[in-house]
Amino acid sequence: MGEPLIVSNPKVMMGKPVVAGTRVTVELVLEKLGGGESIEQVLESHPRLTREAILAALRFAAQVLRAETVYPVGAQSGEPAGG
Repeated sequence: MGEPLIVSNPKVMMGKPVVAGTRVTVELVLEKLGGGESIEQVLESHPRLTREAILAALRFAAQVLRAETVYPVGAQSGEPAGG
């Protein structure tokens, strides 16, 4: 198995997960894709990234969300989720 494409180092971007060898965070990749940019547009904006690295960022995010933590979505301040 090769080197990991997503790494975390407290000295790089405050320890946020980044694409190995860059300062491009998984968070930034997700924001760009979620904002409507295509993979090709992200690659054009960040030439050190690869398609494989972007897909690794998506897999990493999915893995993190598999944790047993409940994330309330759409709840307003002081109002419990779902009602």
